[in-house]
Amino acid sequence: MAINKQGTLSILYPDLETEYKTMSPVTSHDLGLDVIVKKISEEPKEQQMILRVLEKMTSSAEVAGYRQDIFEDLLTLPEIREGLLDLVKQIDYLRDYGTWRKSSDDKPGLWDLLHRLEEINSYICCVESMKDTLADDRIKSKGLKDLREYVELLYQDAHFAEMKKDIAALKTDASAVQSVTIGINVNERFEAESLGLVSINAKPFKKSGVLNNFADAVASKDKINPTAEWDGDQRYDVVDASKMTEGFELVQKNVEFMSVTSTLMLTTTAAGKGPGSTMAKIPDNDGSVNSTFYLSGVASKMVGHLVKKLKGTLASYTDVSIVTISKLIPELIYYIRFAEFIEKSLKNNMHFCKAIATSGDVKMEAKGFYNLKLAASHESGDDIVDNDLTFDDTRKVFILTGANRGGKTTLTQAVGLLFALAQGGIYVPCSSMTFVPVDMIFTHFPADEDQTMDLGRLGEECVRFKEIYSESTSDSLILLNESFSTTSFEEGYYIALDAVKAIGKKGVRTIYNTHMHKLAQTAPEECSGVTSIVMQSEEGKRCFKVIEMPPEGSSYAKDIASKYGVTYEMLTGDN
Repeated sequence: MAINKQGTLSILYPDLETEYKTMSPVTSHDLGLDVIVKKISEEPKEQQMILRVLEKMTSSAEVAGYRQDIFEDLLTLPEIREGLLDLVKQIDYLRDYGTWRKSSDDKPGLWDLLHRLEEINSYICCVESMKDTLADDRIKSKGLKDLREYVELLYQDAHFAEMKKDIAALKTDASAVQSVTIGINVNERFEAESLGLVSINAKPFKKSGVLNNFADAVASKDKINPTAEWDGDQRYDVVDASKMTEGFELVQKNVEFMSVTSTLMLTTTAAGKGPGSTMAKIPDNDGSVNSTFYLSGVASKMVGHLVKKLKGTLASYTDVSIVTISKLIPELIYYIRFAEFIEKSLKNNMHFCKAIATSGDVKMEAKGFYNLKLAASHESGDDIVDNDLTFDDTRKVFILTGANRGGKTTLTQAVGLLFALAQGGIYVPCSSMTFVPVDMIFTHFPADEDQTMDLGRLGEECVRFKEIYSESTSDSLILLNESFSTTSFEEGYYIALDAVKAIGKKGVRTIYNTHMHKLAQTAPEECSGVTSIVMQSEEGKRCFKVIEMPPEGSSYAKDIASKYGVTYEMLTGDN
């Protein structure tokens, strides 16, 4: 189990030593990843998170395999996926809207404590449910088994089982609280030395006369309790709020406990009708009034401190756990959203498979692959045209030619998406695929007009290609789309030929789709590992199937001429 320096498990980045490179926003857009993530999730935050994962690339076959196994479990075990998603929503809600970790300027009260106890108990139940969900014996992936072990460790380290029992014992419905008993130890000057919360009661104190209550509780020596234990028989007198003196109002203003106004022993009635007290009115000129206010101030501070300390103690158990599990939520969402999307696509007759990451001589062998961006815009996969392609030591660079609008760009983009999805751990739009992961994908597609104002189109293309070539390695993938076609044919051809030779020497897997048929004819002869492939057409109709063969010569020019009406027959009207 790979735990990072912060003590957190990652089910997306399991190898702590692996380095990741981030795909450029231009490449991400050229591949259509920004379009695909909008099909995966409707939530903008989730879209950005999913995009960031796909854009982070590593050539580690172990990382790709680790992710693919997790995804396979979540795709093939929908009950586990749905259970985790439900728990993720609950934990996310507690984290975002719960109050147990939020600070407040208000003095902490008893109701606040009880409410937070309930929240923490709900969180513990979520962690327990996640632990139980991951205990499913059908789980095969190391990643989800790691997560199972991790959640178990968090559960044990936080003593959740013990805490749950304690909370169950402490948990009280706040609406049932009708009185609170506070015990105060005093010295010979009747000054408070210590104070404690004796009980939270479901019944209000009994009403009794002020004189009788005072006599029973204080005056008679044989009525003084011999121990500090309360027998539950103290009585209580309700004071009319409308007859309070200014001194009592001062106590009410400065002392609060829950929604209770209190001095020495004060509570609210069941209906919350106002304050009550066993205290008789003390003359303003009697010095003993100070001791009364002193006691009430101590009581107020003590209760606030007690509740605050208890909240802090409980929060310390869950703080680490909720933070660490919250960090896993985006990673789970990444897999779950893709699983939901592919499950739906499979029902629409699209086909997907688990790509097998290897480190062999065959750099990629994909059978029956198609462009997911294009397919995602269709309601059904019945009209999808798929293709086969293999990268190996003799076929590292493909020069792709064919008719205009025959699917060259779509196929080029599809190959990039295969690697991005496979390395992201997601099932790929293929019948079968084995591959050696790439360390980065580079695209060289036509730039927007406003990006070429300073250098001109050809100058901008040359600068961009040089940067791509410099950053690429033999483990990279380069996708070129009509590169160097913004100048005359002869000039573009010589630049393109040198570019292909340099790529071939470095051994970078490349697809170069172009209308320069001469490049497809000569490049395979001048450098090893270069192969010509053609997007076929049958009787002038595009079938979007690619085949390994020499270029078809003038077919591209004929298509362009026909498209714009400049064949002899179209110009003259002769048949």
